[in-house]
Amino acid sequence: MLLAILSDIHANREAFEAVLAAAEAAGAARYVLLGDIVGYGADPEWCAERAMQLAAAGAVVLRGNHDDAVGNGSITMNATAMFAIEWTRRQLGRETRAFLAARPMKAREGDCLFVHADASAPSDWNYVRDTSDAGQHLAACEARVSFCGHVHKPALYCTAPGGRITHFCPVSATPVPLLPQRRWLAVMGAVGQPRDGNPAAAFALYDTESTDLRFLRVAYDVETAAGKIRAASLPAALADRLFEGR
Repeated sequence: MLLAILSDIHANREAFEAVLAAAEAAGAARYVLLGDIVGYGADPEWCAERAMQLAAAGAVVLRGNHDDAVGNGSITMNATAMFAIEWTRRQLGRETRAFLAARPMKAREGDCLFVHADASAPSDWNYVRDTSDAGQHLAACEARVSFCGHVHKPALYCTAPGGRITHFCPVSATPVPLLPQRRWLAVMGAVGQPRDGNPAAAFALYDTESTDLRFLRVAYDVETAAGKIRAASLPAALADRLFEGR
């Protein structure tokens, strides 16, 4: 089965639509959304509703820290993120708020684990930024292959002989065979707010039979997404960063 794995949509309708279209064209049979459907962007209700539709059709949809913050007043973020969350709360309807609150923080299917952040403590929202973080994640994860988001930068880690953790920088569209003698962690990057210097939306396709993983990038209408952020009177930095992927 070909899985389309997405993370960190962040209320960016244009990026979300572009990724879904690309995944469908590639033959994806099922979708996995690793959380942060909302936050930062100007279309939280539309993105949450679309995620609900995908979930109803069998997709895995997890809860990210921004989704959690909508209904959890104890979560703290930087001032820009909190401004966007407070605005987002006013845009979401009762049904979409309930949907986000009900999302699980992780899901296990076969030899795959899906989680938004570090699997060792999903509710702490720890980032996986380097091999040390990846080692902590893998030590807590029984699945052979795991997928997370949260970082907004695509990355791939695996166990090497002797227990050493190896880091790879994924090359877009190049299949990576996830060899069975190793354990793997794939960090998806972001659909709606990339931070690796590439403004194109990021996602991945995973073939559960061949175990090949492809990281992909899709161009989208950044100008429209940024214009909506400005029109909503959200912080201008949230619009500006989309053009640079930072």
